[in-house]
Amino acid sequence: MSEQKYDYGMIGLGTMGRNLVFNMADHGFSVSGFDQDTRQVDNLEKERGDRKVHGTRSPQEFVDSLKQPRVIMLLVPAGKIVDAVVNELKPLLSPEDLIMDCGNSHYTDTDIRTAALAKDNMHFMGVGVSGGESGARFGPSIMPGGNKSAYDRVAPMLEAVSAKVNNTEPCVAYLGTGSAGHYVKMVHNGIEYGLMQLISETYQLLKETGGLNNDELHEVFKTWNEGRLQSYLISITADIFNQNDELTNNRLIDMVLDSAGQKGTGAWTSEDAMALQIPIPVIDAAVTARNLSGLKEVRVVAQQKLKGPEGVSKTDKKELIALLEQALYFATITIYSQGMALLQRASVEYKYGLNLSEVAKIWRGGCIIRATLLEQISAAYTQQPGIANLMLSDAIAAELAGSQTGIRKIAGLAAEAGVPMPATMTALAYYDTYRHAWLPANLLQAQRDYFGAHTYKRNDREGVFHSHWNQKA
Repeated sequence: MSEQKYDYGMIGLGTMGRNLVFNMADHGFSVSGFDQDTRQVDNLEKERGDRKVHGTRSPQEFVDSLKQPRVIMLLVPAGKIVDAVVNELKPLLSPEDLIMDCGNSHYTDTDIRTAALAKDNMHFMGVGVSGGESGARFGPSIMPGGNKSAYDRVAPMLEAVSAKVNNTEPCVAYLGTGSAGHYVKMVHNGIEYGLMQLISETYQLLKETGGLNNDELHEVFKTWNEGRLQSYLISITADIFNQNDELTNNRLIDMVLDSAGQKGTGAWTSEDAMALQIPIPVIDAAVTARNLSGLKEVRVVAQQKLKGPEGVSKTDKKELIALLEQALYFATITIYSQGMALLQRASVEYKYGLNLSEVAKIWRGGCIIRATLLEQISAAYTQQPGIANLMLSDAIAAELAGSQTGIRKIAGLAAEAGVPMPATMTALAYYDTYRHAWLPANLLQAQRDYFGAHTYKRNDREGVFHSHWNQKA
């Protein structure tokens, strides 16, 4: 066992965990690592070079190798494995020791674990980390929540290893109490689902209606990434269309099965939004679209049985590309608006104390949803911190007004062509619903009172009313 005591501990030495360890070590922090799979420990020691990194082969050796009070980071699969690791560590720990769960745990689990460890004067923090393997190695966006004094202990390290915007602004900030970090990461992932679906729908219309080949698609997304749509997801989409397949003479994109999986974080976002009664329909549509993509065999049969439009004419490519740029920009704004609205309500409901401008700031670099648009979003919440929805920001409302022509024309074109664009069309419906002072919910209330005596409110006087609606037998 090494006699040196290490600044930080890391449990979970897969690619993500190992990369984060090396990132920390490159910034001057010594790190001790442990993994139940000793091959991962071996990999850590083979790759560490002259860094102050140490591999251990038992929980006791791992705990003994750390400076006190200890700081232990977890990068293990969410759920029961996190509980198993915490339960194994707990008898070996001391008061004031801190465990940081850097995986995608559900926020309610984080609250439970925080309360359980607090009984023994130990700290637990939920820390969202986004950026994939490359982000872990060279700078992710980091979303920590929990006890503020515990955060202050690790803030210098988190700021050092996080992504930097403009080379100086760290993409990390204390977000709030309890499970704030994991909640923000959950919503981040929900937004990610929505953005990926919007981009995929745009691709389908360009391919099927515009007739663009992969080279043309590459150029379109490459050009878009140089403008107001600039983002990580747009940039990698451009790269994807240019990738050759090593096994055939085709482009790799054409060899990938059109059936997408999911790990559940998008669905978690939808579920909590429904519980809080905050509409996030574009994210909901994205989750549903992934589920529909999984019905590959049924869709093959359905294509033969369910008929769509016949003889749809091709659209002028330049016009289609211009309209889709507007549509995608418009829909992207609505997704961020929905995610921010959910964070705003959750902050009140769960007493997180979130600063939405700060959230947008730390998403500007390192994470999967990083985009130029986040600069405007952060500024909008700084200038009008009390707005009920991002779309009500004067600056953002102007952006939506200037690009709505495109999404309206695209929605009609897609419907006429029979090309599915559920998230894109939902983005427009969300906007139009939100901007209507009057909605037909009066009829809904009348129907409910008619068949179930659920009562209704009137628009001309206070109170709750019930009427006899000349019901039919």
